[in-house]
Amino acid sequence: MGAITDVPGVRVGHQQKSGDGWLTGVTVVLPPPGTCGSVDVQGGGPATHETDALDPTTLVSAVDAVVLTGGSAYGLASAAGAQRWCEENGRGFAVPGGVVPIVPAAAIFDLGRGGDFSARPTADMGYAATAAAAAQTEGHDVGRGNVGAGTGAVMARTYKGGVGTASVTLENGVVVGAIAVVNALGLPLTPPGNREPSARSVVPPHEPPNLASSAREPGSRGPTLDARFRIPDSPSGGAAPPPLNTTLVVVATNAVLDVAECKRTAAASHAGIARALNPSHTLADGDTVFCLSTQAVALDRSDEAARQISLITLQSAAADVVRSAILDGVASAEAVSTPAGDYGVFGAR
Repeated sequence: MGAITDVPGVRVGHQQKSGDGWLTGVTVVLPPPGTCGSVDVQGGGPATHETDALDPTTLVSAVDAVVLTGGSAYGLASAAGAQRWCEENGRGFAVPGGVVPIVPAAAIFDLGRGGDFSARPTADMGYAATAAAAAQTEGHDVGRGNVGAGTGAVMARTYKGGVGTASVTLENGVVVGAIAVVNALGLPLTPPGNREPSARSVVPPHEPPNLASSAREPGSRGPTLDARFRIPDSPSGGAAPPPLNTTLVVVATNAVLDVAECKRTAAASHAGIARALNPSHTLADGDTVFCLSTQAVALDRSDEAARQISLITLQSAAADVVRSAILDGVASAEAVSTPAGDYGVFGAR
């Protein structure tokens, strides 16, 4: 299965709060200095920060850290804490008088899931998550499930989501890893614990979600098969709140890629989201994929055919790893009960 930290130099830190109205957190991916990166946003409802700076046509190519956070747009304040840590440690784009850290961020919607709408990630939590990442050793284990930005994550507004990670090493020595925060409108296409492709989907393809009806039958422990996309009744008995969802992903590789190739790899990696979750990339999702290249292993670019084969192989592997990371996040999640609701484990009997 592996982890994103199988990519040499990449470290991950989590910070979270639960209880007393809290159910949210921050995850920071801290790559080695000199890492370049880009991003591709395909969801209809993203909450992001500094993603424009990662466009291949802009000035800066380096990425100092990536912040994945709860708290929707409010939680993007946690990126300021990661920037503060980077500045204190001399990491950033050099300008007269100092550095400007390049710290893009993306957020999931988990507001109020712990019971207090105002309990959301802060700059201090972003700083703590970054410091926790920096303190890790090379190739460290990565926390999964209800940690970091996955603390308040849910799927289909019914089941607990979370953080998952995976990696693969290709024959040419290229390592591709991913970390995902699963807070999706959709549900997995593969049963939890089975991260390999399956001919039998849990959710039949092309079946549209029913977002208007109750998810629970009287006396049942959870949604029935026919109600798998329906959202729970509002606790007040009124109209159910609108679904606000996102799957966030960071893909990292030790392959040498330029910013445009990182952008293309991030775009190709979205296929992994679509293979893992149905539906995906909806108007109500903020699905976002970052891609980081640590610039360590050169690809075969001896001629145009070799270049294309190298990139296609890497990008195909990235999509597969994203899929595995998402399913790992589903399988690693643990049930949670808060004043706002009960979120069980998908597939539990």
